[in-house]
Amino acid sequence: MRKVYDKFLIDQCMDRKVVISGVGVVSPIGIGKKDFWDSAINGRSNINAIHDPDIANLKVTKGCIVNECDLKQHLKTSHTNHYGRGAQLALVAAGLAVDDACLDFDKINPQRIGIAMGTTIGESQSLVNITQNLNSPVKDGMEIARSFTQSLPFNIVTSIAHEYNCQGSLTMIPSACAAGNYAIARGYESIRSGDSDVMLVGGSEPYSKILHIGFARMKVVAPECCQPFDRERKGLLVGEGAAVLVLEEYDRAKKRKASIYGELLGYGLSCDAYHMAAPEPDGRGAAEALRQALTCAKVNPDDIQYISAHGTGTRANDLVETLAIKKVFGSVANKIAISSIKSMIGHTMGASGAIEAVLCALILQHQAIPPTINYYNCDPLCDLDYVPNTARDKTVRKLVSNSYGFFGNNASIVLSCC
Repeated sequence: MRKVYDKFLIDQCMDRKVVISGVGVVSPIGIGKKDFWDSAINGRSNINAIHDPDIANLKVTKGCIVNECDLKQHLKTSHTNHYGRGAQLALVAAGLAVDDACLDFDKINPQRIGIAMGTTIGESQSLVNITQNLNSPVKDGMEIARSFTQSLPFNIVTSIAHEYNCQGSLTMIPSACAAGNYAIARGYESIRSGDSDVMLVGGSEPYSKILHIGFARMKVVAPECCQPFDRERKGLLVGEGAAVLVLEEYDRAKKRKASIYGELLGYGLSCDAYHMAAPEPDGRGAAEALRQALTCAKVNPDDIQYISAHGTGTRANDLVETLAIKKVFGSVANKIAISSIKSMIGHTMGASGAIEAVLCALILQHQAIPPTINYYNCDPLCDLDYVPNTARDKTVRKLVSNSYGFFGNNASIVLSCC
């Protein structure tokens, strides 16, 4: 157990400002912040035909996948064979974030560098490979050992730790599609309390045929494209990706002349405790996370100019998220710009909150809002401003990002310009 500080020191630590000083993103629409932002602001999607015999009999075999050649070009480590795809995605995102933040690890106590990452399943591709080859003869005993270690989800976080000699706290959070925001909240608390000097936070999720088949059997996979909030929306598309953000205390970042994207003001977490897959119909759990986030951030509803929606394109999610926003923001809900980039990148599951947090950091930097593409028909039950199809220049001082997951996991974060 960590020693208890005296009250004065605790009060000082709890006043520490937590800022974002670096971002790295791996997505179906671009690797690195420049390509990712350029695609997002111009409303470009990337939907691929997935050639896999295990899903060939499904009605929908499309998804949003990261280009394999681009991923390999960005991998710096020589130990790629030791890691599954989830760890590889995470390593690329972490490397981009570390470079973006200009971190010099020789000048940081490695025991003061922590990592928190989110995921839904983790190394699902490695897990599938193991189960498919359980009865196959193995000549080399190390081969099965390597496959086993690749399948363990904590490889996503330990791979980053090994690459950068991070000896602080390591946290792997499998809270489904809210996991990225849960990891960001963990990093926020570690910096704010003084436990860490630097936190690498985010999420990683490789494409999962397990999830694809599961969602297809639930009949929530869109046949052609993802249409969040549209009256004709037919479901989500399974995606993959990773994102990492560098968090540190404001004075520390300023002292080393880091570029600061914005301040992480606070977060809110809740659980519907209602159903394994369906959200609570009146949006109480999602609204509670939003309320907590605004309270933690010490901001009022009319202080928010933009909401990065969870916006999966399913009938239930989009309606519940709209209801939750209305519950919390009341009369100002119609004045807030809202968009969902899942219309472009698909649902990246445990990585989605982190990827969308990177998007939010870039929105604060560029003062523009990416659109919700594929939006053509207004749903009378989803009647807010979803920034349809065309990006918008807008002054954004404070914003919210929502993430909701299976079993009713809800997480919202609040970011602000510094």
